[in-house]
Amino acid sequence: QVQLVESGGGLVQAGDSLRLSCAASGHAFSNYVVGWFRQAPGKEREFVAGIMRSGGGTYYRDSVKGRFTISRDNAKNTVYLLMNSLKPEDTALYYCAARNSMVLTHDPLTYDDWGQGSQVTVSS
Repeated sequence: QVQLVESGGGLVQAGDSLRLSCAASGHAFSNYVVGWFRQAPGKEREFVAGIMRSGGGTYYRDSVKGRFTISRDNAKNTVYLLMNSLKPEDTALYYCAARNSMVLTHDPLTYDDWGQGSQVTVSS
């Protein structure tokens, strides 16, 4: 089990950038795949981006491809989500989640550990 804490959210204008961080504590963080999810009011939680244990593989939902970049630093037990060219439709509560597996999935129900979330609000 790992404990996750997100940071870096805020209120920005359309076209701006933000970088979210997900700091993990616990054992063997490098054994976990990590996903970023988001949930807007009245909508289901959705997969945004994911990264394999070594950082060698990354995956994105179509609407953020080319704008968002996920990365990790296992020495610092931290995963990042760099968000460029933000749009109002990116407004949501962003969560990081970890799964003690070598398989990355898009289904939030398959993730064991979650952070509390970081709010991202993009104004037009």
